[in-house]
Amino acid sequence: MNAPRQDNPPSPRKPGLLAGLRASFITGIVVIAPVGLTVWLIWTVIGWIDSFVLPFVPNAYQPEQIFKQIFGPETEVNIRGLGVVFFLLFTVFVGWVAKGVIGRALIRWGEHLVDRMPVVRSIYSGVKQIAETVFAQSERSFEKACLIQYPRKGIWAIGFISTEARGEVSAKAETGGDLLSVFVPTTPNPTSGFLLFFPREDVIELDMSIEDAAKLVISAGLVYPNPRDPAGPPVVVGPPRAAE
Repeated sequence: MNAPRQDNPPSPRKPGLLAGLRASFITGIVVIAPVGLTVWLIWTVIGWIDSFVLPFVPNAYQPEQIFKQIFGPETEVNIRGLGVVFFLLFTVFVGWVAKGVIGRALIRWGEHLVDRMPVVRSIYSGVKQIAETVFAQSERSFEKACLIQYPRKGIWAIGFISTEARGEVSAKAETGGDLLSVFVPTTPNPTSGFLLFFPREDVIELDMSIEDAAKLVISAGLVYPNPRDPAGPPVVVGPPRAAE
């Protein structure tokens, strides 16, 4: 009796020319899009700052007037970025004055005046809190990235440990140990989220940096830190394949 003949499995078909071009095009978009958008955003922001700051500069100190005085009245030069330089110099000067006794007294007087204006004080206080939160990183930086079970047991979420809970929150919480303040960000906007207080034993600290954890949240789980080379590029995870 002859053994049944086994046919060789068909070899996988090689992708065609159009498929290869499509893959190359998508790869090129992935490479070009971040660079192009970053350059466009920086160029746009610099132009916006120039258009806002340069009108406050006296006409004699305008870049166009200076170049016309040096190279002749027919010279026309549009140098983008000088408004940013003026803005930086002015900001440094205001910060230097604000650190002094006179500057602090003027700030207190101005804030006292603003507090008497019903609508203006709400806008000013909101903008001030946002500025202090964004720029005062030395005092309000997160300590570690962590894993916590939220919104229920068995579901894990990325969080950022801000500090150890103190005061009334720590005293009145019904827990036997310390409480940690954990900020749980949302995807894809990590600036919004929830402030939660977890017992220390329920918080698992991660080895990844704050930046890598933020990338993981923003990318909705598509960009993971590189475990083999932490200094290298992150690992991009593709969509899960369907079961064959």
